[in-house]
Amino acid sequence: MAEQGSAGNVIAAICNVFFPGLGQLVQGRIGAALFFAIVVFGGYALWFLVIPAIIGGIFHLWSIIDAAKFRKVVIYREY
Repeated sequence: MAEQGSAGNVIAAICNVFFPGLGQLVQGRIGAALFFAIVVFGGYALWFLVIPAIIGGIFHLWSIIDAAKFRKVVIYREY
């Protein structure tokens, strides 16, 4: 996943459409994957309260965009 918009990022974003957090997991970001999955599914589980469902929807969209725009930071050291 070298650049923003690369095939890996597109696949990760598509994964997030079906299962929030799966795209971040594909990219190797376990913390972000757990965060998005818990917030989105928690919000959707409380759909009858309306506001948590809206928050879940916003975070679902955010997880898709986050996976699509992810750029891995590589730090080089000179020895």
